[in-house]
Amino acid sequence: MATYAIGDLQGRYNELRQLLDLICFHPKDKLWLVGDIVNRGPNSLVLLRFLKTISDALVIVLGNHDLHLLMVAEGCAKAHPSDTLQEILNAPDRDELLHWLQYQRMLYEEGEYVMVHAGLLPSWSVAQAAQLAKEVETHLRDDDRISFRKFCSHIYGNQPNQWDNNLKGYDRMRVIINAMTRMRVCTHDGRMDFTFKGQLQDVPDGYFPWFEVPNRASREATIICGHWSALALHVRHNLIALDTGCTWGGSLTAVRLEDRKIFQVPCAELGEIAHLQ
Repeated sequence: MATYAIGDLQGRYNELRQLLDLICFHPKDKLWLVGDIVNRGPNSLVLLRFLKTISDALVIVLGNHDLHLLMVAEGCAKAHPSDTLQEILNAPDRDELLHWLQYQRMLYEEGEYVMVHAGLLPSWSVAQAAQLAKEVETHLRDDDRISFRKFCSHIYGNQPNQWDNNLKGYDRMRVIINAMTRMRVCTHDGRMDFTFKGQLQDVPDGYFPWFEVPNRASREATIICGHWSALALHVRHNLIALDTGCTWGGSLTAVRLEDRKIFQVPCAELGEIAHLQ
């Protein structure tokens, strides 16, 4: 049995199946998915259905696009012109699929590894981050539709943009969600800038890639993440970043955690997908 961490899928069902063939996936293997399962790519519905059938092999953390799907489905956010979510929203099994998605994790910890979609704020230890993730998961898994909808209606927004242990209510939830699913850069004291999406050499003055903040509290763990496609594949002793831009015509990447061997399949560009369809 092997464990493979896989980068942002974003509806790329065909590329995932090619990647599983490449790694010779066995049902006893484990697949760790770094989030952004859906959206932007062409096959989010069939991908969700497939993943649900192999859920015993999966560990999934939610990304910003996955949360966006839940918010749109609940009527708490508007779809963007670039979204490719309508097929899920129209599907006869949408409620079953969305309920399954709601029950995925915000963060996963096992041994030396911590998996989260975007990153961890510099002041958060792994233990604190795990507890904060559970706070959000409790709200996401609320089967009271009125309560869940109220939660959904308050989690969008960029403020507050910095952690404070005294934060309460929706402000607290918003900072946790934004850090774990949207953050790329922050200041040494954890103030986040959500506008930056560029490459390492272009990080604004006064900001750091979240994983390069000096004395980051989680630096002893190896963080597995995605989200930052301009960063591409980035492997260090305590970081495995796996968003290699499949949805932009890059590649879909997996790393086998036992020996850190990299596996990649090329992804079709959007124009090529249109032609094939």
